[in-house]
Amino acid sequence: IEFRHLLHSNPELTWQEENTARLIREKLDEFGITWRECAKNGTIATIGDDKKEEHIALRADIDALPIEESLDIPFVSKNRGCMHACGHDGHSATLMGTARYLKINEHKLKKRVSLIFQPAEEGGHGAKAMIEEGALDGVDIIYGWHNWPMIPYGRAICPDGAVMSGNGTFEIEVRGKGGHASQPEVCHDPILAAAAITLNLQQIVSRRMAPQSAVVVNVSSIDAKSQDTIIPSTAKISGSIRLSDSTLREKINALIVSISQDSAKTYGVEAKVDIHPRYDATINDHKSAHLFRESLEAEFGEEWMDESIAVPIMASEDFSYYQKNIRGAYALIGMSENEKYNISCHNSKYEFNDKIIGRMIRVLSNLVGLK
Repeated sequence: IEFRHLLHSNPELTWQEENTARLIREKLDEFGITWRECAKNGTIATIGDDKKEEHIALRADIDALPIEESLDIPFVSKNRGCMHACGHDGHSATLMGTARYLKINEHKLKKRVSLIFQPAEEGGHGAKAMIEEGALDGVDIIYGWHNWPMIPYGRAICPDGAVMSGNGTFEIEVRGKGGHASQPEVCHDPILAAAAITLNLQQIVSRRMAPQSAVVVNVSSIDAKSQDTIIPSTAKISGSIRLSDSTLREKINALIVSISQDSAKTYGVEAKVDIHPRYDATINDHKSAHLFRESLEAEFGEEWMDESIAVPIMASEDFSYYQKNIRGAYALIGMSENEKYNISCHNSKYEFNDKIIGRMIRVLSNLVGLK
């Protein structure tokens, strides 16, 4: 918990986690655990190098978010505009606690364990970079988890199949002809066209996808800043895509392009569309998820599963990169308690519940064979 608070007060953004990596490596050295650098700010620690059974990897993410913290706590962020608003400090502290416990009991281990402290999960494709530098070499199975404020403390979800969705982002530049607001007839208004494009994009989910498909197409920004008497020449639209089935990505992307461009034509303007695929869905294989569920039940009891949360949730995770290469499972762990720790991730008032650290150390240790 003290290590979690240390990380929380010293957050660093995606691909900028140099000090975070140093703190992690110093603690591993203190515990006598061997490690190697991976993808610059990533760290892979190994325990039980001589073990002959299955090689298991446990993963935590280490980066923070560009958010100004609003919490009044003793270990508040020292870096203005940067905050651990997604609990990656808690994930890393839990993995460090697990590392220490496994090292103390290394003689009891029958399996080799890699502990992956991964940078750049928040849109930086850190998992991809780690894999490219050998993070999964020789690994048979990988486990990961994320705190989830919408789930009560003592509950969790770990389904077979998709647990989190794939995602993408898009930008649409609407190019018109600006001019004086008193003469709209000689202009081609990109704001009006941008509004129409925004409305028309809603038909993708409501009319072009099967009702059973878990898809979100969300316009999150329209930027056409101008003055009271000026029609601007351009407007920019940006948004997010979420999908539980990666095979739908091509169809959704094509619809965004065609709807945007066809809508623009009716207003006498042009639309340039850029779409950026990000992460695929996080999909658990049955065997790995079954073992994870057994470990969660051993720690939290028979009532551990939260059946009120619909899966897949529409948030995304680059843990999916690992699962495209080897077997793996991912779980969402509840932490809301007594009307606390229930502020959603990516919020300036988000707060991690330290009580789940010890419990998840036991869950992860159980997964690698230490009861």
